[in-house]
Amino acid sequence: MITQQTITMRGRSFSWVDFGGPGRPVVALHGTFGRAIQFGQLAQRLAPDYRIIALDQRGHGLSENGGTFTRADFVDDAAEFIRRLSPAPALVIGHSLGGVNALQLAAWYPHLVHALVLEDTPVVTDESELPHPVVDTSGWPPPAATRQELAESFAAMGVPAIGYFLDSAVEGDGGWTMCFDYADMMATQHGNVGRWWDDWLGSTQPATLLHGTLSPLLSTRLAAEMVARRPGTELVEFPGCGHWIHRDDPAGYTLAIRTFLDRQW
Repeated sequence: MITQQTITMRGRSFSWVDFGGPGRPVVALHGTFGRAIQFGQLAQRLAPDYRIIALDQRGHGLSENGGTFTRADFVDDAAEFIRRLSPAPALVIGHSLGGVNALQLAAWYPHLVHALVLEDTPVVTDESELPHPVVDTSGWPPPAATRQELAESFAAMGVPAIGYFLDSAVEGDGGWTMCFDYADMMATQHGNVGRWWDDWLGSTQPATLLHGTLSPLLSTRLAAEMVARRPGTELVEFPGCGHWIHRDDPAGYTLAIRTFLDRQW
């Protein structure tokens, strides 16, 4: 049974989703603009062997908005989540922002992490690697009367992977809007700009890096360098996929994760 629950951690209210089942727990951390329910399809495909528990990270989903959005904020949230809700050391899956959080979690709290799955997660997120590392949300659409109208507003702005963003669309008194605050998303992105080589090379847990060959955020060159420089890391490439591999190739994405997780027993 899938349940969405609330927990208070480090003085904040967080929402999280337990996708249920008898399997081995796997902690899942979504990307910027994402939310925990986006791991639903993966959870179904991995069941009954694995049980996904996913956190709405600070400022995202149904978790509390506002406050600060530093690297330490996100990593310490994830560490507390594992302490409270998952046997440690945990299997951890992270996408993009969630992947950076996961790799830093492995370096800062090695006793909490058993193995890492990183979906299209670059270890360098500054302007030396990305021409525009921060997406300006200041002009994003206001609430709309219907979900379709909100989708059309995003499409008119040229926002990619609209379906991914619309997973965070919710209906309220003012119409359909996003469940996150746009200013929080700007702060989250700014806090994630940097070079994280020391953290990446400072952990030793087994890891697999899933790379979409068409990704605008993780180049093939950087993906290969990340794997070459860190022992115990493997690379799985997804030709024709972009940054959101779980949407572009859900079957291949699940197979790669299951294959890796099955080796961690």
